[in-house]
Amino acid sequence: MSALPEPLPRLTAMQYGDLDQVLRIERAAYSFPWTRGNFVDSLAAGYLAETLSHERDGLLGYYVAMAGVDEMHLLNLTVAPLHQRRGHSRTLLQALQQRCREQRLPKLWLEVRASNARALQVYAAGGFADVGRRRGYYPAGKGQREDAIVMSLSLEDR
Repeated sequence: MSALPEPLPRLTAMQYGDLDQVLRIERAAYSFPWTRGNFVDSLAAGYLAETLSHERDGLLGYYVAMAGVDEMHLLNLTVAPLHQRRGHSRTLLQALQQRCREQRLPKLWLEVRASNARALQVYAAGGFADVGRRRGYYPAGKGQREDAIVMSLSLEDR
């Protein structure tokens, strides 16, 4: 007799009721997390926002993205620290790319902290190209600022 297969993580639209869990992850993952207001405003504006959850492990991660003319801008992609390095970022990015294709948006953009080596590696492995730098884009504590690396992905050939 064989065991039942492990259920796969499930992607669903982010709801206001998810925000307590989302904020717990956001605060655990970042020194400068988004606020509840950032998420509420994003949902109210109709931005694309999805959560990835597992029936056993709960909320694993989420993303928020804003559609524009012929492009999508990834604003936030976060995986709970306890569930990182398991391919969940890749799952979220692939889902976002699929949404871009469904909306016929050929380009995906994002900014990432210059010091976030793991995220830079994930995005590069996903085909994103480093296309620029925004000087002093992120807060870095004690009145300091940190540069953002601007990355893009063309979805026309994918």
